[in-house]
Amino acid sequence: MPTYLSLIPLIAGVALATYGDIYFTTAGFVFTLIGVLLAAVKTVATNRLMTGSLALPALEVLLRMSPLAAMQSLLYAAMTGELSAFVAYTQSGEFTRWSAITLLGNGFLAFMLNVSSFQTNKLAGALTIAVCGNVKQCLTIVLGIVLFNVQVGLWNGVGMLIALSGAAWYSKVELGNKLKKNQQPQEMTRPVLPQAALNPNVEKKPDA
Repeated sequence: MPTYLSLIPLIAGVALATYGDIYFTTAGFVFTLIGVLLAAVKTVATNRLMTGSLALPALEVLLRMSPLAAMQSLLYAAMTGELSAFVAYTQSGEFTRWSAITLLGNGFLAFMLNVSSFQTNKLAGALTIAVCGNVKQCLTIVLGIVLFNVQVGLWNGVGMLIALSGAAWYSKVELGNKLKKNQQPQEMTRPVLPQAALNPNVEKKPDA
C-alpha cells in the first residue's frame, strides 16, 4: 500500500508540470490514451517475458519484438504519407551521406535505449520503469529551461518539485521493501539450536 500511495504526488506533480503546455483535441486525447495504454501493456509484458518462466534475456526480447515494430512503423508511414515523402526526398538527391549517417546513428541510439530499458525493466520492474519515465518528463522540462530558455509558470515549477519528491518517496519505499525481503530468508534459514547448546547448565541424561 505505501508503494501506491507514493505514486499519488508523482502523478499530481507531472500533471501540474505539463499544465498549460498543450491544447486539447478529441483525436489527440484518444491517441494519447491509446499510446499510454499500449506502453503500459508493453512494459508489463516484457517484464513477464524476462522474469517469468521463460526468463528471456533483453536482447532476445528485442530480437523478437523489433520485426513486428518495424512492420507497424512502415505501415503507419505508408498510411500517413511519410514513406512517399521519403522516397521523393531520396530521388531529389537531398538524401546525402551525412543524412544516412544521421539516420544510422539515430537507429543505433534507439537500439541502445531499448536494450538498457529492457534490462532495467528486468532488474527493477515495470512500475519502476514507469516512475523513471515520469521523472524523465520533468528533467526534460528542466533541460529545456536551462538550454533553450523555455518559460514555465509557477504551477509548472511546483509540479516538478512535487513529482521529484514523489519519485524520491517511491525510491525510499521500494528500498525498504527490498531490505525486508532480503532479511526474511535469513531469519527462515537460521539454525535451531538444541536446548543443551542454549543452556550449558542443563545436564544431558545418560542413555538407558
